[in-house]
Amino acid sequence: MKILVDADACPVISIVEQTAKKYEIPVILLCDTNHVLQSDYSEVKVIGVGADAVDFALVGLCRKGDLVVTQDYGVAVMILGKGAYGIHQSGKWYTDENIDQMLMERHISKKARCSKSKHHLKGPAKRTAEDDMRFEESLERLVQKIL
Repeated sequence: MKILVDADACPVISIVEQTAKKYEIPVILLCDTNHVLQSDYSEVKVIGVGADAVDFALVGLCRKGDLVVTQDYGVAVMILGKGAYGIHQSGKWYTDENIDQMLMERHISKKARCSKSKHHLKGPAKRTAEDDMRFEESLERLVQKIL
C-alpha cells in the first residue's frame, strides 16, 4: 500500500505525511510545474503542464489497495474502479455507494454556475483547524481499515 496525493494546492499534505510516518506508509505527492513541492518524507513527482496531466499520472500510478487523496471526483471514480481507496480533503471517503451522488451534485453545481441566472454559488469556506482535525481523524480511520 502507498498513499498518492493529488497535491496541487492540497491543504492536507502535512497531515497525510504525519499519518503515513506513523504507519510507515510510503507517500507520493503529484503536482504540476506550477505547484512544485519539496518533502523530507514523500517522493515528489512533478508532472508536466497540461489539462488533467497530474490526474492521469496519479491514476496510472495507482494500484489496488492504495489510498488516494484528491478533491477531484473524476479521479475518485477512476481509482475506485482500480480497487483503491479514496478520501477528499474534507475527510469524506469516496465509495462505490456515494460516488454517483457526488458526481450528480457536481454536475448540478456546474450547470448552475454556467447558467445565465443571477444566482451565484459561493466557493468553499476558508479552511479551519476543525476541518484539519476532521480530515486527520477520517484519514486515520481509513488507514486502519485498509491495514
